[in-house]
Amino acid sequence: MQAFMFNALDEKELNIVIDAIEEVHFEAGAPVITEGDQGDCMYVLESGSLKCTKVFKGQSEPTHLKNYVPGEGFGELALLYNCPRAATITALESSVTWRLDRDTFNHIVKDAAQ
Repeated sequence: MQAFMFNALDEKELNIVIDAIEEVHFEAGAPVITEGDQGDCMYVLESGSLKCTKVFKGQSEPTHLKNYVPGEGFGELALLYNCPRAATITALESSVTWRLDRDTFNHIVKDAAQ
C-alpha cells in the first residue's frame, strides 16, 4: 500500500490486483528490469534492496539514481506511457518482488488512479 499507484484502489479493485500479482525472487546482481527493454509489468519490492541506474546521453557508464527499499513500486512508467524502460533496476541482495502484468495494471490501477 506504500506504492502510490495503489492508493486510489477500492477494496474490490485491490482484491483483483492481489489475485493477479505474482511473487518473483531475484538473487544479488540479477537484473530486474533493463533500460531500453519493453515494459510488460510493474513491481513492488517486498524485501531486499535494489539499485536504479541510467546511462545518460553522451555517457558510457551508468549513473546511480537511487536505491529501492521494501514497499516502493517501480516500472509503472513503461506501462503508463507505453514506452521502453527508462532505467535499469538490479538486485543488491536477495530480494522478493511482486509483479503486476500490463493488462491488470491498465484495467484496474491506471483507471483508478486517473
